[in-house]
Amino acid sequence: MKKIIFGTIFITLALFACSSYSNAQTETELRNQINEANSEIEKINREIEILSGRIATTAEQKRTLANAIKDLTLKKDKLVKERLQTEKKIKATGLVIKTLDNEIVNKNIVLDKSRQSLSVLLKDLYQQDRQNFVQKVLSENNLADFSREYNNVITLNKQIDDNINTVSIQKQGLTISKDKKVVEQQNLTTLKKTLTAKEQEIAANKKEKDSLLVATKNKESEYQKMLAEQEKRKEAFEKSIEDYEAQIKFILNPNLLPKEGSGVLSWPLSSVLITSPYGSRWGKFHYGLDFRAKVGTNVYAMASGTVMGTGDTDIACRGASFGKWVFIKYNNGLSSTYGHLSQIKVSEGDKVKAGDIVALSGNTGSSTGPHLHVAVYASGGVKVDTVPSKSCNGKIFTQPIAALSSYLNPSLYLPKTLASMIKK
Repeated sequence: MKKIIFGTIFITLALFACSSYSNAQTETELRNQINEANSEIEKINREIEILSGRIATTAEQKRTLANAIKDLTLKKDKLVKERLQTEKKIKATGLVIKTLDNEIVNKNIVLDKSRQSLSVLLKDLYQQDRQNFVQKVLSENNLADFSREYNNVITLNKQIDDNINTVSIQKQGLTISKDKKVVEQQNLTTLKKTLTAKEQEIAANKKEKDSLLVATKNKESEYQKMLAEQEKRKEAFEKSIEDYEAQIKFILNPNLLPKEGSGVLSWPLSSVLITSPYGSRWGKFHYGLDFRAKVGTNVYAMASGTVMGTGDTDIACRGASFGKWVFIKYNNGLSSTYGHLSQIKVSEGDKVKAGDIVALSGNTGSSTGPHLHVAVYASGGVKVDTVPSKSCNGKIFTQPIAALSSYLNPSLYLPKTLASMIKK
């Protein structure tokens, strides 16, 4: 009996060791593949950073047709790299999921074998316990043998307790692995959506480059003429909008606004650098804040509220206004417009909260380079409206229109701005 009992204990312990070893080689191979994929991702990261630097340099150079084509080409190369990076991340995520699958299978085997072994141990212990104390004493040759048998039973109980604890830990590990698997699957779904977005950006970039070449006939003189016309159109549009907004009657009631400095709005970007403040700029008034943001950067809602509208002014007149925009009315008496976006991630009527992704930053509309424009208003003085434009052959614009008196300095309601957050 004792040989059976302790033999079973030995088998049980061996199962834990052997089952872990059985998948060691497969797991090592998967880990090596994951490490290789991560190395490739890091390499692509470095290449993307180099391209980002070149794009930034090109943006600061003179606006010529050659530089415009160079800029679009660099952006396309960067988008292709980002697409490749996303594909590698999908592959790495898939390998992680496969590793978790193997771990779950391994743990199930351990749990099944452990239950079987524990069943045998408990059965043997039950058979021993069926003998009463007198029978056990009489069945032994002497008290010393009985004492040893009694100690063996105690040892057996301890082994059972240890195995039960081990099985419990295995169950916990299995649950954790399943949770990790769910998270990995969610991440994989997100990455696939990102991949689709990158494909769309690459296609849009190619279309923009082709359109530029057609419009300029690949001549510098035509490009400079186009720039001059675009600048003239932009200035005329801005003046007409400002004149229109100046006629809107709105009396600002400070009692309906949050307290200045209260920080009721959160930052719209994860990394903040203000490139143009609210106020006078280049002989004009800038009714918002501009933030540095490369094309494709996540843009977040600044508070809880409702999306009151989205749109694209480039459809009516390219390069004259916000380009792609999102307008949100918050629950705290403030509203905001995000301008120059590359993609819109929300729809009119959507409920949002601070930190929700509502768009990706871009370079659409009246923009000299990739950035995010944020305008903040007193909600009572702004709405999505349609206005005719004299500067764009009578085109009709649909966008947020606000009384000049409703514009507010966003910095008064955002978190405290540090000196490092302002471009020198």
